[in-house]
Amino acid sequence: MRHFGHIPPAARQGLFHREPCTFTADSPARILSAALGATLYSPATRPKLADDIVKQAGRGVVSMVLCLEDSIDDADVGGAEANLIRQFAALHKSGIEPPLLFIRVRESGQIPDLAARLGAAGELLSGFVVPKFTEERGAPFLEALTAAEAATGRRLFAMPVLESPELLHLETRTEALAGIARTVDKYRDRVLALRLGVTDFCSAYGLRRSPEMTAYDVGIVASVIADVVNVLGRSDGTGFTITGPVWEYFRLQERMFKPQLRRSPFLAGRAEELRTSLIEHDMDGLLREIELDRTNGLLGKTCIHPSHVLPVHALSVVSHEEYSDAQDILRPERGGGGVLRSAYTNKMNEVKPHRAWAERTLVRAEAFGVAREDVGFVELLAAGVAH
Repeated sequence: MRHFGHIPPAARQGLFHREPCTFTADSPARILSAALGATLYSPATRPKLADDIVKQAGRGVVSMVLCLEDSIDDADVGGAEANLIRQFAALHKSGIEPPLLFIRVRESGQIPDLAARLGAAGELLSGFVVPKFTEERGAPFLEALTAAEAATGRRLFAMPVLESPELLHLETRTEALAGIARTVDKYRDRVLALRLGVTDFCSAYGLRRSPEMTAYDVGIVASVIADVVNVLGRSDGTGFTITGPVWEYFRLQERMFKPQLRRSPFLAGRAEELRTSLIEHDMDGLLREIELDRTNGLLGKTCIHPSHVLPVHALSVVSHEEYSDAQDILRPERGGGGVLRSAYTNKMNEVKPHRAWAERTLVRAEAFGVAREDVGFVELLAAGVAH
């Protein structure tokens, strides 16, 4: 699989200076954690889940979470587990390569149980999402994951969700973060990424951001994100990939774009029309939040609607200018440091302070590609929708 792989090769070549890499579920964790992109959540109760997975893969989705937790009723858990086993078997029989698939569980005992019940179809499973992760609650899940790996002989990853009250409340946050750091460090090879549960954070104070506001406009939430990145997102080798929070609004449907694309604003060079349409249909908040995610050290995003996937991926592509700067900073002859003017002659690149940024940028470039010099977000989005 690859990002923008659903776009024909000729169209990709017109968009990318350097195309996204190809990867599989067996690729190194370094690539997989960067390439998660827009991770689409789906309730495990959906009766045609296997068909849904194939459909979303055809639209460019590369990672999905099949949820047994908050998205389904407590009484439906048993039926949802049985449905997962059937749907994985159907998907395995089809022979179609799915996106990276994760199951969001409620209890640690579900991990070895589901891994065993999946049988041969378990080779399609990349791991489990662990809710409400703390040191005390999270350790049994990671121990169960390790046991399931040993029993099945397959590599499995965990994606802890940071959403507990202990992490939110100021008086317990420092201790909670330290405990989470100890736990995920102990199981570092098994932790693919950390996810932020911003909806739970808002719920604790009866808050809900409007479509015009981002998570970073909610002071309490912004402070938690900053502290999580401070402790768990460092670029000194101790950090983890941290993904962006969910965007709750999805009134925008892809079909709203179709008539405009038939009028060819992209091909006719009138991309501003599509940009205006995005803002008018409640996408402005999402677009700003994606940009703020990356600015604050997050990569990828939890998504609950397919219409969010392309914007997340389009804004994750490295611009030609970013790529040029990163390459200049990391040239071997720059190892001693110094300051240089960027190739675009619009900024200062200071080699030592900007090195970590450059390294992260090249990892993102590997996963999402590098746009051509004259290609931006709107062109990438328009091409993705058109195909």
